[in-house]
Amino acid sequence: MKWLNPFFYALAFFTRIPVPWLHPSEEDWKKSVAWFPAVGLVIGFVLWGALEAGLALFSSSLAAVLALIAWVCVTGGLHLDGWMDLADGLGSNRPREQALAIMKDSRVGAMGVWAAILLLLLKAAALLELAGKGQGMMLLVVPMAARTHLLLSIRCWPYLSPERGMGRGLRDRLTTRSIAVGYAGLLISSWLLGGRPLLAAALVSLLAAWWISRFVSSRLGGLNGDCYGAVIEGSEAVMLLVLAGSWWT
Repeated sequence: MKWLNPFFYALAFFTRIPVPWLHPSEEDWKKSVAWFPAVGLVIGFVLWGALEAGLALFSSSLAAVLALIAWVCVTGGLHLDGWMDLADGLGSNRPREQALAIMKDSRVGAMGVWAAILLLLLKAAALLELAGKGQGMMLLVVPMAARTHLLLSIRCWPYLSPERGMGRGLRDRLTTRSIAVGYAGLLISSWLLGGRPLLAAALVSLLAAWWISRFVSSRLGGLNGDCYGAVIEGSEAVMLLVLAGSWWT
């Protein structure tokens, strides 16, 4: 079971799901990057289960809200916090160093609050559309896609603080093979669970993740943990938006 330690490290960091006791190991933490897509799939199962349970007991609108609550709870709001911090930093229109200082501030500003409200509204509306269409199973792939795209963000853009933070050492341990396996799993899962619409949505979310990473890196000179959270939240929202589009009906 020792070979699963990196997976448990990733699961413990990205979710609030209880895991077996882990012996502190920086090496296992670095190896955990290859398991990010698998953690996304686990989150997807939680979301799908929450939506289906909600539909069995309540209306579609309430089921969608309950699924969104489960989404925030299972991740502990970790990525949402990064989304808000980045909105505060970039929304300040300050120079790079001042924007980074704002992002490190534990207090949330007006831009961060608005960014969170609008993001959650979009996700709730998209979840309602999926619930109404009976396509809740597609939620299995949405968190998986976002965390697979994160591998490219880690690999292709420099980390702002290589000596500390969540990105410490991950880039060095992220191999081309790990990325290829992650995307192979994503493409196969998308095709099997949703066919062309889900596959197209996953690819569009990849473009969103690439754009967010490129834009933020051009402003800040690299990415950090908050930026990674924003990449996840942004690509998830775009993927849900594409899936909820009327062009699939």
